[in-house]
Amino acid sequence: MTDGPPTDRKDRKTFVPPASVGGGSLMIAWQLKNKTVLIVGGGEVASQRIESILGTDARMIVLCPQKGLHQRTKDLVEHYPERITYYDRRFTGPAELHKIDLVLTAVDDPQRSRDIVELCRQAKIPVNAADIPDLCDFFFGSQIRDGPLQVIVSTNGNGPRLSNLIRKKLEAGLSGYEGEAIKKIGQLRAQLKERAPGIGGVIGRKRMQWMTKLCNSWEMVDFTQLNDSMIQNLLDEGWEKDRVPTIEALGGKPTSMPSTVSSTHSATPSSIVPWTVGLVTGVVVSFAYMKYRWHA
Repeated sequence: MTDGPPTDRKDRKTFVPPASVGGGSLMIAWQLKNKTVLIVGGGEVASQRIESILGTDARMIVLCPQKGLHQRTKDLVEHYPERITYYDRRFTGPAELHKIDLVLTAVDDPQRSRDIVELCRQAKIPVNAADIPDLCDFFFGSQIRDGPLQVIVSTNGNGPRLSNLIRKKLEAGLSGYEGEAIKKIGQLRAQLKERAPGIGGVIGRKRMQWMTKLCNSWEMVDFTQLNDSMIQNLLDEGWEKDRVPTIEALGGKPTSMPSTVSSTHSATPSSIVPWTVGLVTGVVVSFAYMKYRWHA
């Protein structure tokens, strides 16, 4: 007998390679809650890094001589003392990396950045060096933020300005209801899991299929209308009966969507079509729904 699967089976499907292999970054929603981020520098770029990290639940340590602080950095340090610890000095050496989870350098001296990056490599700490792409473990992209919805456009360090322009085009295609809709879906999923608990298996697949039908049948604005009583009614009349009632049937305002859907096959929802149109080749877009997910 030989190891491994047979290679001469007539019913073997033709291998379909991935659309892209290599040359890109892994786009992930990195949870920084209770992590500590070290920011070396205090200029304008550092202030932008601080604002990005404030959008997470991480703690920050900022190292920069007072004379090098940008006014925006000063304001952020002053207004968020519970999140930002500031030290009026430069980076001094390896000891600065003790209990640090992430490092961001934003200094004008490329050699200083390289020295810090090397120390981070030795300590196995992910690091980003502003304006030096070849030193970065990760990149900052141009971001759309609407509550739990995060959309990031990255050019992988090739053209930050272009990513900003593309982000604006994508943002113009959103309805404005996405963030609130995702919050309500998160509440619905939590209550659905209480009613039908279990990870994976038959129940998990059934939850996923039902949530998929619901998301494909309703408009974004429909989800924003949900309240506690409507969610319970939706679970009673929808989940328990394996169907998708309309928002009107639950007491919501009427929309242009078709009536109840019971088939497991659904068309692509019209509300997300603008999200998928006009993307520029080579630009990676990551929809990070944080703890809220569209699938069960």
